[in-house]
Amino acid sequence: MGGRDDETCQKLLDKIGVEGKTFVTDDWDGYHRLIEEDQLFTGKDLTVPIERDNSNVRHFLARFRRRTKVVSKSQEMVDLSLRLYHHLHDNLEALAEKLSAFRAIFS
Repeated sequence: MGGRDDETCQKLLDKIGVEGKTFVTDDWDGYHRLIEEDQLFTGKDLTVPIERDNSNVRHFLARFRRRTKVVSKSQEMVDLSLRLYHHLHDNLEALAEKLSAFRAIFS
Protein backbone atom coordinates (compact mmCIF):
# COMPACT_ATOMS: atom_id res chain seq x y z
CA MET A 1 0.00 0.00 0.00
CA GLY A 2 2.89 2.36 0.58
CA GLY A 3 5.56 3.36 3.02
CA ARG A 4 5.56 3.39 6.79
CA ASP A 5 4.12 6.87 7.22
CA ASP A 6 0.97 8.50 8.56
CA GLU A 7 -0.54 8.92 5.08
CA THR A 8 -0.26 5.19 4.29
CA CYS A 9 -1.58 4.24 7.73
CA GLN A 10 -4.54 6.58 7.27
CA LYS A 11 -5.32 5.04 3.86
CA LEU A 12 -5.41 1.60 5.47
CA LEU A 13 -7.63 2.81 8.32
CA ASP A 14 -9.99 4.50 5.83
CA LYS A 15 -10.18 1.26 3.84
CA ILE A 16 -10.88 -1.10 6.75
CA GLY A 17 -12.60 1.31 9.15
CA VAL A 18 -11.93 1.73 12.84
CA GLU A 19 -15.37 1.38 14.43
CA GLY A 20 -15.53 -1.48 16.93
CA LYS A 21 -12.05 -2.78 16.12
CA THR A 22 -9.00 -3.38 18.28
CA PHE A 23 -5.63 -2.95 16.60
CA VAL A 24 -2.64 -5.06 17.70
CA THR A 25 0.49 -3.22 16.59
CA ASP A 26 4.13 -2.59 17.25
CA ASP A 27 5.17 0.63 18.98
CA TRP A 28 5.35 2.88 15.91
CA ASP A 29 4.35 6.45 16.83
CA GLY A 30 2.01 6.76 13.84
CA TYR A 31 -0.41 4.23 15.31
CA HIS A 32 -0.65 6.27 18.49
CA ARG A 33 -1.33 9.43 16.47
CA LEU A 34 -4.05 7.89 14.26
CA ILE A 35 -5.79 5.25 16.43
CA GLU A 36 -7.62 5.93 19.68
CA GLU A 37 -5.72 4.55 22.68
CA ASP A 38 -8.71 2.42 23.82
CA GLN A 39 -8.64 0.64 20.42
CA LEU A 40 -4.88 0.15 20.35
CA PHE A 41 -2.93 -2.72 21.89
CA THR A 42 0.83 -2.32 21.58
CA GLY A 43 3.05 -5.28 22.31
CA LYS A 44 4.13 -8.75 21.29
CA ASP A 45 1.75 -10.62 23.62
CA LEU A 46 -0.99 -11.09 21.00
CA THR A 47 1.17 -11.33 17.87
CA VAL A 48 2.09 -15.02 18.29
CA PRO A 49 -1.15 -16.29 16.64
CA ILE A 50 -0.75 -13.74 13.83
CA GLU A 51 2.84 -14.82 13.14
CA ARG A 52 1.80 -18.49 13.29
CA ASP A 53 -0.91 -17.84 10.70
CA ASN A 54 1.53 -15.96 8.45
CA SER A 55 3.93 -18.90 8.72
CA ASN A 56 1.18 -21.37 7.78
CA VAL A 57 0.19 -19.28 4.76
CA ARG A 58 3.80 -19.20 3.53
CA HIS A 59 4.07 -22.95 4.11
CA PHE A 60 0.92 -23.94 2.21
CA LEU A 61 0.87 -21.35 -0.57
CA ALA A 62 3.93 -21.52 -2.80
CA ARG A 63 3.20 -18.13 -4.35
CA PHE A 64 4.32 -16.55 -1.05
CA ARG A 65 7.55 -18.58 -0.82
CA ARG A 66 9.21 -18.63 -4.22
CA ARG A 67 9.73 -15.58 -6.37
CA THR A 68 10.94 -17.44 -9.45
CA LYS A 69 7.88 -19.65 -10.06
CA VAL A 70 4.19 -19.85 -9.21
CA VAL A 71 3.93 -16.12 -8.62
CA SER A 72 0.92 -14.36 -10.02
CA LYS A 73 1.18 -10.63 -10.45
CA SER A 74 -2.59 -10.42 -10.32
CA GLN A 75 -3.80 -9.00 -7.02
CA GLU A 76 -7.09 -10.83 -7.60
CA MET A 77 -5.32 -14.22 -7.75
CA VAL A 78 -3.39 -13.50 -4.55
CA ASP A 79 -6.65 -12.50 -2.84
CA LEU A 80 -8.49 -15.59 -4.11
CA SER A 81 -5.62 -17.88 -3.04
CA LEU A 82 -5.73 -16.47 0.48
CA ARG A 83 -9.52 -16.78 0.64
CA LEU A 84 -9.37 -20.40 -0.53
CA TYR A 85 -6.59 -21.24 1.93
CA HIS A 86 -8.48 -19.74 4.88
CA HIS A 87 -11.79 -21.32 3.86
CA LEU A 88 -10.29 -24.79 3.64
CA HIS A 89 -7.93 -24.39 6.59
CA ASP A 90 -10.70 -23.12 8.88
CA ASN A 91 -13.16 -25.75 7.67
CA LEU A 92 -11.37 -29.10 7.59
CA GLU A 93 -14.62 -30.98 6.94
CA ALA A 94 -15.08 -29.07 3.68
CA LEU A 95 -11.50 -29.91 2.72
CA ALA A 96 -12.11 -33.62 3.45
CA GLU A 97 -15.21 -33.57 1.21
CA LYS A 98 -13.32 -31.90 -1.63
CA LEU A 99 -10.42 -34.35 -1.34
CA SER A 100 -12.84 -37.28 -1.34
CA ALA A 101 -14.49 -36.03 -4.53
CA PHE A 102 -11.07 -35.41 -6.10
CA ARG A 103 -9.91 -38.94 -5.27
CA ALA A 104 -13.13 -40.42 -6.66
CA ILE A 105 -12.59 -38.61 -9.97
CA PHE A 106 -8.88 -39.32 -10.39
CA SER A 107 -8.45 -42.80 -8.91
